[in-house]
Amino acid sequence: MQAWARELGFSQIGVAGVDLSSSEAGLLEWLSLGFHGEMGYMAQHGLKRARPAELVPGTVSVITARMDYLAAATPEGWQAVEFARLQRPAEGIVSMYARGRDYHKVLRSRLQKLSDRIAQHIGPFGHRVFTDSAPVLEAELAARSGQGWRGKHTLVLNREAGSMFFLGEIYIDLALPPSDPVSAHCGSCQACLDICPTQAIVAPHRLDARRCISYLTIEHAGLIPLELRPLIANRIYGCDDCQLVCPWNKFAQRNALPDFDERAGLSGQQLTTLWAWREEDFLRHTEGSPIRRIGHERWLRNIAVALGNALRTGPAQAEALRSALQARRHSASPLVREHLDWALMQSASPD
Repeated sequence: MQAWARELGFSQIGVAGVDLSSSEAGLLEWLSLGFHGEMGYMAQHGLKRARPAELVPGTVSVITARMDYLAAATPEGWQAVEFARLQRPAEGIVSMYARGRDYHKVLRSRLQKLSDRIAQHIGPFGHRVFTDSAPVLEAELAARSGQGWRGKHTLVLNREAGSMFFLGEIYIDLALPPSDPVSAHCGSCQACLDICPTQAIVAPHRLDARRCISYLTIEHAGLIPLELRPLIANRIYGCDDCQLVCPWNKFAQRNALPDFDERAGLSGQQLTTLWAWREEDFLRHTEGSPIRRIGHERWLRNIAVALGNALRTGPAQAEALRSALQARRHSASPLVREHLDWALMQSASPD
């Protein structure tokens, strides 16, 4: 099965059992603290996340898969290259995983092909594939099946691949021997906690999504809290800082699949260019991209915050940034206008 998986672009396959009862207390506590923010679906499904056989009746094993996502053209020293983007405040930063094709589409189709290959070998069997699209404890299943260990930033870490990979699962009605888990290797390092711009990692292995820039720019639909806006800087879709600083990501692997190649216009683009996109431009540029799901309004909200933060740095092109913001003010939705007005006020900020 490993060989078939590699032919499909996966980096590793594992098998986990379905008894995740030891994870239930932690999940309930996380929800009770409100750390899921506006992700109501997290609470709605409750313990079904920790009970695979309730989500898909008949499930007795879970095949887990991971797929590296660094683009084939990713340069050496890529972490430093990414951090350097923060020093160019008029340039928008899109999280590395989102610069290519929507990973949901890539993994889901390949997980189905892997399932079909297994069926050809052993005969028909009951199964269902998932990729970050259902109440599934993906990281827990991955860790239990030997894909890696849970880092202090809550992501799965692998000694040969860091954390720059996607996860997927196949729930099956066959009893397979589980893979051996691996030991944790974070040691005393807490670089991910220290670097988080909003201190969203409130303790090792504990993330308050309400403060996380990835949550705020992707999952959160409303107003971004005032105190967090300056901390977002020029990140307009997601945040990679806790991964960029992680020592294990020096081992992150590139993927030859063209699906993960960076799309022109989504990386290294000026904020004013992205701000000028009409909705039809947004839809065209983000076709087949995970970015499309946040919609044009949230895209503009995020860019308005980034433009305000750029103005806080006193750039030479400040007048052009202010003009761009003003040009949209009367046509902007109430959500966008509130962030736009905040951005315009930042031009006078001394810090």
